[in-house]
Amino acid sequence: MKQKNIMRRYMKELFLSMIAYTIILITSLTVLKNYEFAKFWQIVISLSPAIPVAFVILAVMRLLIDSDELQQRVQLLATSSAAAVTGLVTFSYGFLENVGFPKFPTFFIFPMLIAIWGISLGYFSRKYQ
Repeated sequence: MKQKNIMRRYMKELFLSMIAYTIILITSLTVLKNYEFAKFWQIVISLSPAIPVAFVILAVMRLLIDSDELQQRVQLLATSSAAAVTGLVTFSYGFLENVGFPKFPTFFIFPMLIAIWGISLGYFSRKYQ
């Protein structure tokens, strides 16, 4: 029963954070496109969608803290693998930029990390079943 309550809380936090992210992202892009602001306010508005993402990260951390040891181990392996693969890909691509490859947008690093984490999580979850 405890695990069910933990997952219910996590899903609620995740859902609310993602709704807030969507609203703030659309609003910030619309405001920046249609209005002129001083550079400081442009920076603040541009960074505002990161706030609900921080709450997603907090929800994930709370879920991990409340998980059992096996789930924590699976998450550790998945997260470590994702960090290592993402680091290797971006580091290696940096060398390719020296020979004319286009610059890699840093905006894609976090989504890459999350995608690789998801793939790794699937692999390690099956490994420990």
